[in-house]
Amino acid sequence: VHRIWDEPDYVPSVSLLAEAEGAIVGVILYTKCRVETENGDFPVLTFGPLCVDPEYQNKGIGGKLLVESMELARQQNFKGILICGVPTYYPKFGFKTADTFGITMPDGSNFDAFMGYELQENALSDNKGKFYEPESLDCDIHDGEYMRRLEEFDKDYPYMEKKVLPGQWR
Repeated sequence: VHRIWDEPDYVPSVSLLAEAEGAIVGVILYTKCRVETENGDFPVLTFGPLCVDPEYQNKGIGGKLLVESMELARQQNFKGILICGVPTYYPKFGFKTADTFGITMPDGSNFDAFMGYELQENALSDNKGKFYEPESLDCDIHDGEYMRRLEEFDKDYPYMEKKVLPGQWR
């Protein structure tokens, strides 16, 4: 997360924080990305993380962050959003699987967690192609340089055991 703030593709104007009792309890961060179409690159947004402190979950904070940030993106004339997210959560907010729009991952694959939302009518369905995220979102645990930077960042915090859980896709 800390890397995203310094990236040129980060979009602070639609990224939001939720606060309660003087503490940050939720966040949604947006990044510019693209769909490679037959007519060239079509700019879209992605977000991640959308997260809420466990003590504040199931209170509507995540949904409010999502809805408010999507409206900000619409007002700023962004056209669409593509994400990899929980396929039982995001459809409640109007997200559809990316294959609905004719959009795939770079390797041509599609899966239920890959979803899109049109901020402008037909914005995604009129721009079929392959979705590409910026390198700033690449979190390759097999990349030695990435892990070195992560360890350097972690030095400022109390030790926590690192885990890879089934819900993580990368």
